[in-house]
Order: sequence, then C-alpha cells, then structure tokens
Amino acid sequence: MNAIARQEPFDLNDPELRARAVAAARGDAPFDMLLTGGRLLDAVTGLIREADIGLVGALIASIHAPASRTDAVEIVDATGGILTPGLIDMHMHVESSMVTPAEYASAVLPHGVTTVVWDPHEFGNVHGLDGVRWAIEAARTLPLRMILLAPSCVPSAPGLELAGADFDAAVIAEMLRSPAVGGVAEVMNMRGVIDGDPRMSAIVNSGLASGKLVCGHARGLTGADLNAFMAAGVTSDHELTSGADLAAKLSAGLTIELRGSHDHLLREFVEVLNGLGHLPSTVTLCTDDVFPDELYQSGGLDEVARRLVRYGMKAEWALRAATFNAAERLKRSDLGLVASGRRADLVLFEDLTELRARLVISDGRIVARNGSMEAAIQSLDTAPLINSIKLPPLSENDFRVPAKGARVRVATIDRPRFTQWGEAETEIRDGFVVPPAGSAMIAVAHRHGKAGGTPRIGFLTGWGEWRGAFCTTVSHDSHNLTVFGSNVRDMALAANAVITAGGGMAVAKDGAIQAILPLPLSGLVTDTSLKDTASAFSDIRKAMDKIVDWKPPYRVFKACFGATLACNAGPHQTDRGIADVATGKVLESPVLEIL
Repeated sequence: MNAIARQEPFDLNDPELRARAVAAARGDAPFDMLLTGGRLLDAVTGLIREADIGLVGALIASIHAPASRTDAVEIVDATGGILTPGLIDMHMHVESSMVTPAEYASAVLPHGVTTVVWDPHEFGNVHGLDGVRWAIEAARTLPLRMILLAPSCVPSAPGLELAGADFDAAVIAEMLRSPAVGGVAEVMNMRGVIDGDPRMSAIVNSGLASGKLVCGHARGLTGADLNAFMAAGVTSDHELTSGADLAAKLSAGLTIELRGSHDHLLREFVEVLNGLGHLPSTVTLCTDDVFPDELYQSGGLDEVARRLVRYGMKAEWALRAATFNAAERLKRSDLGLVASGRRADLVLFEDLTELRARLVISDGRIVARNGSMEAAIQSLDTAPLINSIKLPPLSENDFRVPAKGARVRVATIDRPRFTQWGEAETEIRDGFVVPPAGSAMIAVAHRHGKAGGTPRIGFLTGWGEWRGAFCTTVSHDSHNLTVFGSNVRDMALAANAVITAGGGMAVAKDGAIQAILPLPLSGLVTDTSLKDTASAFSDIRKAMDKIVDWKPPYRVFKACFGATLACNAGPHQTDRGIADVATGKVLESPVLEIL
C-alpha cells in the first residue's frame, strides 16, 4: 500500500515549524494568520471565552487576550462568531453519498468537518485491495483529512454470500502497514468473533498486533456475547438499538459512535446522556451513511450535532463529542482542541444552535468560507472503477421460483431490519411458485463475475403492498444486484435498466421505468456533481413512494439497502439464497415442501 505524502501527526514536529511557532508565541515574530474578535469554545471545560488565536503554518501558536497582538501576515475578523476545533466524523462511508471522495470533501468541509474516519468496505467488496488502494490515493491530496480503515468483513458473511473480493488476515495486515490506514474497520461478523472462528480471530488479532484501532459493529449484543466480542479486542460500536442499549454499551466500556443515520433513536440517546448529568469521554459522533440528497441539503456531521442540540443536548457536549472525544479515541493529540501546539483545524460558527460555519481552517489554511469551498480539490481518475457489473440481461423467468405440483410450503423473510423466519402456503401455477398473499419478492444476483448470475429469490412479508419494482446495486455489503417487487415484468425491467447503466438504481411500474440513477463507478457512485446526484436520488425516492407505502421507523426506503446484510441476525437474502448467520445455513430456494 502506498504511504501518504504527509506523515501525520508527525508533520507538526518539524523543528523549523516549531521554532517559528515558539518565536511567534513569544511575540518575537509575526503570525501567519491571526483570528481576532471571536469567542473560543473550550472543548474540555465547555466554557466560552473571548480570545484571539495566532497560527503559524499548520500549528496553533498562541491563544491570547483580545486585541493584544496585531502582528500577522493575514488578519481574519472573527467578530460575533464562536471558534471550535474542526469536527471529526468517527465512522462513515463515502460511497453512501454516491459521489466521489473529492465531491464529498467539497460537500462537508464548508460545514466544518475537517476529519473523517472512512471505512471503504464498499469499494473493497467490489474491487478488492485495488479498491482500497484507489480510496487511499483519492484521499491523499484532499484538504479533508481522511483516516481510512482496513475493511474487516469482505464479505460480511463468508459462506453465506459472495462479494467481489475476499479479505483474509493477510490482506488486512498488508493494509494496516500503510500509514494512511488507522485501524480495522467495523467488525460486522459478530458471530464469527464470538464463536472464535479462526478467520475472524486472525483478522482481529492482525489489528491488535498493529497497535491500531479495532472498531466494532455490535448490534443486538448483550451479556456473554457482548463480553466475548469485547474480550476479542473490539472496542467501539455505532449499531445502537435503543436508549437502554446505549446505557449498557457505555457501562460495558465501549467507545460509542452516536450515528445520525438513525434519527428515530437520537432523542432516546439524548435522554440517557442528560440523565447521567455529564458527557462520558467515550461518546463520539458519526454519520455512518448519508444519502446524497441529505448531504446536499443538510450537511454531514454538523447536521448530527445540530439535531442532538435540537433534541435537548447541550451544544458544548455535542461539540466535545465531535472534537476532543473523537481525537482522544483516535489517539491524535494534535486534533480536537483549540490550544497552543495543536493542529490548526478550526471552525468559526455563527452560533451554537444552527452551527452554520462562517469559516473553516484546515492545517492552518482557509479551505471554506460562508458555505463555499476556497481550497482547490483534486480529483483522481475514476477509470479503475468502471465496468463492475458483470451480468447479462435477465429475463422474467429469472425472477420466478420453479416447482412441481399444485401447492407448496415456502420459507419467508418476515419484516425489515430485524428479520425473522416465517412460512406460508401458496399454489404452483404453470410450474412456478405463486408469491404468497401479501408478500413481496426479493431477488439477489451475483454481479462480480466470480459465480453464475442467476438471481436467488425470496419472499418478504411485513414489507407492505408493492405496486412495481426497485433494483439497486447499492446493497450492503457485497453489493450484488438486488431487486424488490410485486411482479416479474417490472423486476426484470428495473434490473436490466440498472445492468445497462453499469450499476445504480431504477424504479419500474406498469411496465415502464419511473426513475433511474446511474452509478457507473463500482455500481456505487457517480462522477457527476453532488447537486445532480442529489436530484436524481430524490427522484428515486419519489418514485418509490408511489410503488410501496412506508411505515417508519423500520419499513422505510433505507431498509432496501440493508436487506441483504447477512452478518446480522435473522434470515437475509443473498446471491447464494436465504442465509442465516446463526445456523450458517443457506436455502438456495425458498421451497420447503411440495404439498
């Protein structure tokens, strides 16, 4: 793996830089930049005080009394604003925004996000190690600091699904040797870790041997299972399911990454934390997945902090979680605090309610002002990401389940997100199973060219009444082509539209495509602008609202992208069949018995 050019955090220890900063702090040399008239939020004490801040290169050289210094190459008027450290997003996936890393950086930097911890397992699942190498190179020259993690679960459930690659412990160890990689990304194969599976144990141990972070995905874990997961060496979680789960995970000693992508839980989390009367040092914030329309309209981690404040959290707490606590977790003593000797990553917010960034400074340089980028953004050639859909056109019969006889008993996948096994009886007509009454179909076709591409079919119950079809190659985490629908005509139509586009999403109804979002890069992202991508994704949302009735918080559009996440408890449809991580078994066909 290629090393990044600037060896952070050691770049700040350049003797010449430190000497210049010391001289400026003493008053024997001018600052490169001086911020005057603002108020400083101390991320440690939570107190706000008036102060001017002098910068030398990428270093904060001085925090001093207002108007006591005027000697600087550049003076920036911060009057009326509140200065904080740059925000740190502790767990995210660029690919969820469906735009390139360069476009993502242009979106979040103007909102005050200066550091993100990126798990590129989407690119890894599609392109293997080459996908992670591409992500490292794409991040290398951006003004947004991207700390990458080594994807731990490619695929997320070995034996139950087939991705475009397979990362064993040797591959993980190779990635961890890169200075650009800060640890092992969310360990999603919880059962494998808990049961001492040799593959997962070796992957976790590679992370421990590197001395870097080992991050977790501990959804639903309690008691002995949670203890075993943590005893293996996993130290964080963002998969919280309730306020009680948050309290239990805090008590267990995990670092918490409160994520904004599950808004229906944030109020509970705020109540739990307010009830403690203090913010634990182990609470950080993350976005996890932000779709393009949400990113374009509302921002990234700043929007998570804004909602927490709206739901009753003190702004000082939200910002501490997003800065100092995050830096402590990353073992980055250069980040997360506005203090002499720290890195000059600063945000000038208009206030602590709306958190609108007037000015954003990264490494001592102004990168954004009044919501617009000022620093140049360098894009990386995306040619290595194209042609990732290796599937021929599909026919209507590819979406039918063959069977002999008159009636049949089939397995069903009940309810979204927290899935359960179910059964139903239905008839066989013309040699094919008729979908059970009230069910929808789900089909997953392997699209990476490592096996046959014939779709595996399942029946969904509790997903509402469908009136068309939806196809997507954004399908966590193997990102195989996944189709939901009520009838085979629309399912084949949507699938072939996506295959022709080189990946993406399409909605079909009554034999016609209602909306399409091409994602020709890895089947996950596009090199068009965030604005245009957001608009196209919004059209997909609107079209989906016409073919299925949603019922929050679980039966929502977003649930379509996680319906194949086979590492989670319960049955999940994959390209191998209906998989259950608890038993390690896969039903190639939903047919259980001919009656």
